[in-house]
Parts: sequence; structure tokens; C-alpha cells
Amino acid sequence: MKGSAKGRYGLQLMVDLALHAGRGPELVEAIARRQGLPPKFLRVLLGSLKDDGLIKVQRGPSGGCELAKHPSHITALEVLEALEGRLGSANLPPDATSGARAIRELWTLSTEAARDVLRRTTLADLAARQQALEVDSQGYSI
Repeated sequence: MKGSAKGRYGLQLMVDLALHAGRGPELVEAIARRQGLPPKFLRVLLGSLKDDGLIKVQRGPSGGCELAKHPSHITALEVLEALEGRLGSANLPPDATSGARAIRELWTLSTEAARDVLRRTTLADLAARQQALEVDSQGYSI
């Protein structure tokens, strides 16, 4: 399974929103600055995330975006599939020969294992891990 910039940036955006959950809408520019990501690209991602019910977007002076649900109720798989479609359904080798069928089976099994990890990992999990890594990188014990 290959990760795209769209998926990585989308997860970064959503983890940032999880870290700031409950504080009201966050400006895309503020998220982009904190994450070191291009604001224009983040705005492109907002449409898909909003369409899938993962975020709410509010326009106006006090506008921005925020999670539509609690971070523990949004999985990494939901985020990635909102942005990239069903993971693992593309790039399967054709099964014209017995060797190709074995490879196809391996690919299917490994993709399902990856999907299972992504399905079990919530934004709350990722936000907690991010916080722990930031504390650890500052030289404090966890």
C-alpha cells in the first residue's frame, strides 16, 4: 500500500484538529503553519473530508474547520478513504498465471492487515502518540 501526499497531509490536518478538539474552529492557515504544510493544498482536502462527515467548515471572521465527531470516533482508515477512495483495491497484479495468483493473494492479505491497523487507529490515538513524541523529543521522560 503506497501512501500519497494527499493521505499524509490529510492525516496531519486531522491529527492537528484532534489535538485542538473542543476549542472551536481552527484556521487553515494556523494548521498549515503548525504542520509546515501548504494552506492551498489543505483547503483542497477539506472538501472531501467535509463531504464524508469528518469535519465541519465554518465561514466568516470566526470561521475555520473542526472535527465533526470526537477524535476517538474517527479512524485513520476513514480519513484515508475519504481522501483516496477504498484502499487496496487498485494496483493488484493480474492473476493470469499461478505465480501471479499467489502474489495477488499475498497482496490482498497484506492490504487487509494494513486496513485492519488503520481501522483500529483513531485520531485520538494518533494525537496522543504525537504528544508523547513531542514530549520525548524535548528530552523529557514519558
